[in-house]
Amino acid sequence: MTSEMTAYTIEEYGNPDVFTETTVEIPDPEPNEIRIATVASSVNPVDYKIRRGDLPDFSPDFPAILHCDVAGIVDSVGANVERFEEGDEVYGMPGGAGQQGTLADYVTGHVDTFAHAPETLPLEEAASLPVVALTAWEMLADKTTVDIDDEVLVYGASGGVGHIGVQLARWFGANVTATGSSEEKRALATEIGADVTVDYTTTDVEAYVNDHASEDGFDIVFDPIGDDHLQTAFQAVRPFGTVVTTESSSTQDLSAMHANSLELGVVLVILPVLLGKHQSRIGEELETIAALVDDGAIEPHIDERFTFEEVAAAHRLGEKGDFTGKLLLVNE
Repeated sequence: MTSEMTAYTIEEYGNPDVFTETTVEIPDPEPNEIRIATVASSVNPVDYKIRRGDLPDFSPDFPAILHCDVAGIVDSVGANVERFEEGDEVYGMPGGAGQQGTLADYVTGHVDTFAHAPETLPLEEAASLPVVALTAWEMLADKTTVDIDDEVLVYGASGGVGHIGVQLARWFGANVTATGSSEEKRALATEIGADVTVDYTTTDVEAYVNDHASEDGFDIVFDPIGDDHLQTAFQAVRPFGTVVTTESSSTQDLSAMHANSLELGVVLVILPVLLGKHQSRIGEELETIAALVDDGAIEPHIDERFTFEEVAAAHRLGEKGDFTGKLLLVNE
């Protein structure tokens, strides 16, 4: 085995063309780490936000290898590792924020940031899942409890987190109302389990609450968009209900939370990677997600595939937002 590998790095923040194909040393795993031969990664909003410089506190050191998601084959295990052995097919979220990421031939990461890949899914497609599936799971299973026949409103239901959220809410037994801005996006939401869909660009909150919520609002509003969408979420949820979101860093009016005794749950799924602790929750949740995939409860929707060499094009499409589900990056 050679001592060098190909990686796609950035030397500074910038537009998608800032990525450079380069040669770097293959990293050796620490005692609590594994190294995998990378099969694929995928694009998440956090990846291009880091690339642009929007999240400098999350950026790996320059030259930075970006991207959080990965799927691959275990190539080497650290001295303390017992969960995996060479040749295992795994997927995970080992880096890309706070430490070097996955756009490289080989990736090392804490053993607890990986899990065995789903058996019923092509290994490369497993790379579409970690960030979005972990986020959706933590929103619905950690920050709230979804009971049978609960009414759940899912914003951005055809997006990365949203399309997993629809499927999970359905698996929990909820009645799912999904929003989408186009016929294509609403059709995907219906296909993956939404009971009804709403064009939020032409329907105001009061109208779809009256039409699709049986009481004074939805039991749970699932909001993977955040910021100003929180205000409509507070309007759409019933008194004593719950809003779960992935983004609350903007300044918002929280008076509705007090007026209606609401709960707000916020998920930052990459926090264990940033902190360098609590990684076990990642691996445990990924094992649960793999089981759900193998049971047929979750299936990732992959809109388009790119190679690592085409990472700039993948980022441009990701930022444009003109796609559904996930964009996959395959290491060819």
